[in-house]
Amino acid sequence: MKKGDFVWIAALLVWVLILVVPSSRALFISVTDAHPYAGGFIKFAILASMGDMLGIRVIKGEWTAPKGLMYKALVWGIIGLMVTLVFTVFMGGAAAAQASGKLPFNGSILAQAFFGSSIMNVTFGPMMMVFHRFTDMYIDSKCDNKEAKVTMRELIEKNDWNSLVEFSWLKTCPFFWIPAHTIVFLLPSHYRVIVSAFLSIALGLLLAFAKKESHNEV
Repeated sequence: MKKGDFVWIAALLVWVLILVVPSSRALFISVTDAHPYAGGFIKFAILASMGDMLGIRVIKGEWTAPKGLMYKALVWGIIGLMVTLVFTVFMGGAAAAQASGKLPFNGSILAQAFFGSSIMNVTFGPMMMVFHRFTDMYIDSKCDNKEAKVTMRELIEKNDWNSLVEFSWLKTCPFFWIPAHTIVFLLPSHYRVIVSAFLSIALGLLLAFAKKESHNEV
């Protein structure tokens, strides 16, 4: 193991300790409950960025900070704001649809969690991945040449749509994120905060793999 491995693991252990120790966990939950958007921003900005770095470490065999790390952390924070809202929207929406007969198994928490997760990951999920991919490419382009004018047309042409659709949409959404978020939605609200924080590491790791995979195919 390299020095960077120990640093990354130590940073993760800090989060684990915060969430495991009863007093710090209670404080963490109370603060994030009182300030859900700020909590979502911070969790994703830090933990998903750690996932990005872990993805690069696994693929390249060394620790390298992503280009424009702070800008990408800001993007992750914005995604954290989105996730904070849509968790409530899709779970509440699934319950309302069940109550009105538009979805079956009214009163089943398992069905509500599955419907909420499934609808979220076939609607919001793919669009969130597009948002992340395009902002990522934009930041990379500006880091390579700060004076360059980056247009949407250029990003659309540059993007590896096959990787995005085949890997991110058709593989990770149905086979990872729908089951994962179904489990998250089954947990009490306090534990959803904890688990979603750590899932953001997996999200950063998976999207890093998708990006590197597309580069390797070029």
